[in-house]
Amino acid sequence: MAAASPVPDPVPHPGRPRPAAAVCGRAAAERAVPRAPSGRRRRPAVLTALALVPLLLTAGCGYGSRAVDDSGPRAVGGAKVDGLEKIKLGYFPNVTHATPLAGLRDGGEIPEELGGTEVSPRVFDAGPAAIEALNAKAVDMLWVGPSPAINGYAQAHGKNLRIVAGATSGGASLVVNPDRVASLRGLKGKKIATPQLGNTQDVALLHYLAGRGTKIEPETGKGDVPVLRQDTREIPTSFRQGGIDGAWVPEPTASLLVEAGGKRLLNEKELWRGGKFVTTNLVVRQGFLKEHPDAVEAVVRGSVEANAWIRAHPGAAKRAVNAALERDAGRPLPRKVLDAAFAQIDITDDPLPSTLKQQAAHAVDAGLLKKSDLRGIYDLTPLNKVLASAGRTPVHSAELEVNR
Repeated sequence: MAAASPVPDPVPHPGRPRPAAAVCGRAAAERAVPRAPSGRRRRPAVLTALALVPLLLTAGCGYGSRAVDDSGPRAVGGAKVDGLEKIKLGYFPNVTHATPLAGLRDGGEIPEELGGTEVSPRVFDAGPAAIEALNAKAVDMLWVGPSPAINGYAQAHGKNLRIVAGATSGGASLVVNPDRVASLRGLKGKKIATPQLGNTQDVALLHYLAGRGTKIEPETGKGDVPVLRQDTREIPTSFRQGGIDGAWVPEPTASLLVEAGGKRLLNEKELWRGGKFVTTNLVVRQGFLKEHPDAVEAVVRGSVEANAWIRAHPGAAKRAVNAALERDAGRPLPRKVLDAAFAQIDITDDPLPSTLKQQAAHAVDAGLLKKSDLRGIYDLTPLNKVLASAGRTPVHSAELEVNR
């Protein structure tokens, strides 16, 4: 591998973690990411300071989530939406989750729209575990990739979730050690990592390899190109130490690997018409949507407003995202990595349903999903109501929307 200065992995500083036993099990899933106290103000031009607190890693704890100490109120004040005391929102510490990372900042759009309803965030590292938490009611709404949403919906026979808005397109790449992998034709026998079995990038890799005639056992990853499922926090270290030859990963992990001497061998945008494909959606528990439609609409409105703020204030948005990454993953990203990661993503309110439909077909082709009926996976009524109020064009669901 070409020499490169060490880049810190997005993992906690030594000495920060507290004993996992203190909050393991269901209690871990019921803890919240801290919010700094705030007054009722809208979209500041610059990022206000966020209180940094010790990160608690709960390996083996509830649904793969991580919890940190509570710190002060997480409601901006005023009336409670739907009379709801608290709403539990899940997301990942990835740049592809810029919408919640920025939108949940101090003074952010999502808490503002929820007023006196407390925002209680949960942090996850991979989609399948996050969907488990949604099914267990440990979260009410969740930003998550398309493949876990598809798998979760199919396994629950369409009874657990709805996709209500988009968040991000793009931001996934195959990055390799250029000393070991010279080209896409040279992948045979090389060890390639993905974040988790069945996650969005895992499906993308398996589908891509299958299309090139590569034989791989989807569950074990054994085959012509061994596929290793590793936590995204571990992948940069494995890459630098030579344990893997490359990885198909989301941002910022892809840019971290490039900074560590890797080569971006394939940007997933190259595989999609117009370079657009869904990476992150906002989903909700069906029961929560039925019981608290106004709260769901408030979160969707806050998400749309957060996306507009990110597009209008890219510099401040990067600072907000990096502060959230420091809080939730233990360390901020180097400026060069942050800029590179942001350049790879497109912020979008449109959930890009036609690309989700294709990704479902990819999962079937890869052997990770049986062909399933996805009709009803979308309910875009809240999103289209928000868009209409702003004079914007409604989005369509590629015939996958629930009938009302």
